Amino acid sequence: MLDLAEELNRWMEEGRAFAVASVVAVRGSAPRSPGAALAVDSAGTAIGSVSGGCVEGAVYDLCVQALQDGTTVLQQFGYSDEDAFAVGLTCGGVLDVLVTPVGTDAAGRAHLAAALSAAARGEGAALARVARGPDELLGRALLVHPDGSYGGGLGGHEELDRAAAAAAGAMLDTGRTGTVDLSEDGLHCPGGLTLFVESSLPPPRMIVFGAIDFASALVRAGKFLGYHVTVCDARPVFATRARFPEADEIVIDWPHRYLRGTATDGRTALCVLTHDPKFDIPLLEEALRLPVAFVGAMGSRRTHADRERRLRAVGVSEQQLARLRSPIGLDLGARTPEETALSIAAEIVAARRGGTGSPLTGSGTPIHRDTPGRGAAAAA
Repeated sequence: MLDLAEELNRWMEEGRAFAVASVVAVRGSAPRSPGAALAVDSAGTAIGSVSGGCVEGAVYDLCVQALQDGTTVLQQFGYSDEDAFAVGLTCGGVLDVLVTPVGTDAAGRAHLAAALSAAARGEGAALARVARGPDELLGRALLVHPDGSYGGGLGGHEELDRAAAAAAGAMLDTGRTGTVDLSEDGLHCPGGLTLFVESSLPPPRMIVFGAIDFASALVRAGKFLGYHVTVCDARPVFATRARFPEADEIVIDWPHRYLRGTATDGRTALCVLTHDPKFDIPLLEEALRLPVAFVGAMGSRRTHADRERRLRAVGVSEQQLARLRSPIGLDLGARTPEETALSIAAEIVAARRGGTGSPLTGSGTPIHRDTPGRGAAAAA
């Protein structure tokens, strides 16, 4: 549901009734991850996707039916060799889809609206819904805030709500979306209830150091990937809004000093394009000691060898050096700033998702991987 936060938040504000179908679990190969959603309003307008086209028609019909009868359902879609005309995934995977009606006077609508509003604003929130369990509990929702407070309820014991809030809060801390099993009385015990937890966190940060022409293209790529992008350079003549109109922030400061004082986390990507030892070395010395997701630096192989020598000289360990991706980017044969930005963005995605960067043709490796950042899957 939070996958469509901006659109659904608008529907909420307009007072529309709608049904939303959310992918709650995936087995095998599938085109979308848990959290992907399709929604249909009472006028038949549809937004989103759960499968990239394979089962959209059937899921649309389920949403229409849910709007008519007000019933939450959990439906499984897979591929059947025995029935070539069955609705399923041609890629061979299996999707579990939770279809929930949200009427204009539905119980819990206010908490759903609060979750969608927070996600649309880029704020932290987790939405926990009953995906498996007694029929009367299916679709019930609990909204959990980053401070641990929560609203709504799962329709059971208070202990169940507390346990659900704790589980959802733990998933929110790491930005995970996926399922967790609880018993009806709130004790962690598989076989009771299965909750589907969607996490919404502020966008991950990409900090681009060095206000050069390659940085301008990388800013656009970073925004396309959903990052909050900051450009930092000590030279005010280059770090201007006119040169970087799409950046969220432009900072004029020495890169290492700015990095030392700004907030980063395990999703942050640091891209060092300064290409000058007086900026690079103190910056990378700081960056390689931070628990961020990605540290990459631009330069030739000769520059990289000199950079490693200088970093060792200032006390950077071999373990820390091993985190440095330099020369930054995948081997695409890139020449232009736009091609180079694509190669850098591709490496960031590969690092985030556990990809190899190799062609899929003839590789035999899985197309989709479960990675720690997403748990069974998750948002960003």
